[in-house]
Amino acid sequence: MALLFYSTMDSSAQWRHELAKHLPDLEMRVWPETGDVREIDAAIVWKPKPGLLATFPNLKMICSLGAGVDHLFLDPSLPRQVPIVRLVDPYMTEAMSEYVLTQVLCLHRQDLIYRAQQQEQVWREQPQPNAADRRVGVLGLGELGGDAARKLAVFGFKVSGWSRSEKRLPGIESFHGSQGLPAFARRSDILVCLLPLTTETEGVLNARLFAAMPKGGAIINVGRGRHLVEEDLIAALESGQLSAAVLDVFREEPLPAAHPFWRHPRVVVTPHVAAATNAPTAALSIVENLRRLAAGKPLLNVVDPTRQY
Repeated sequence: MALLFYSTMDSSAQWRHELAKHLPDLEMRVWPETGDVREIDAAIVWKPKPGLLATFPNLKMICSLGAGVDHLFLDPSLPRQVPIVRLVDPYMTEAMSEYVLTQVLCLHRQDLIYRAQQQEQVWREQPQPNAADRRVGVLGLGELGGDAARKLAVFGFKVSGWSRSEKRLPGIESFHGSQGLPAFARRSDILVCLLPLTTETEGVLNARLFAAMPKGGAIINVGRGRHLVEEDLIAALESGQLSAAVLDVFREEPLPAAHPFWRHPRVVVTPHVAAATNAPTAALSIVENLRRLAAGKPLLNVVDPTRQY
């Protein structure tokens, strides 16, 4: 089996090492050294150049090197007949929940205010509700969002979740569909976005959603930068409708030096680090699907191209 590797990050040596542990006979070809394109059976990629994947006539599987697959659907010539599989890695799920828990707790414990007070040498106690009085909403109840919601509930927060179609998780108040989004927002003091990016979810973090949230609420975006309407967030922060925003993903990455998010006192910026791909554990998911492909078995975690997740 011949495997194409393409990534905007220089990680081919590590991936070659990890995949060879489990599939020593695998032939991994790193773009642009692809050899005969007719021999490529599968591709593991991150942000491939538009048109690239369509040049492999015998491609039977495409796997994203990250949790999201939205970067693949930006390619108008993406071979739609080829199955696309998501990278599902327990390590990545745990890392994402760690990030979400950290940021929710920082917002809950007034960390931004206390940091600002320290700079001004102000000794002032802020009101501190119990976790049971803080309502946290998780936008997206897939692999990542479901795990984060369950772990937030363990800390005692009143947790709700929203998904496109109805989902039920023990101890989590569930909302779904467009009709359920306003009610979900109204009971979210802290709203966490963990949605996949699709044409339907782009711009979901907008003025209408912010206005439906309780005054003084906060958002955490660990989905994709294009989920957020940036000017709507700045307006909501300036008006006091929102008190804070934690952003790990952006429309343009790296975030330009002149962007106002860098200097806004109520915005926390992290450089897309909430749940980085961990090759030693992520390789196991890819290896399983490569074995299934070779054996003619159904692939795991196949993306619905109509939903794009």
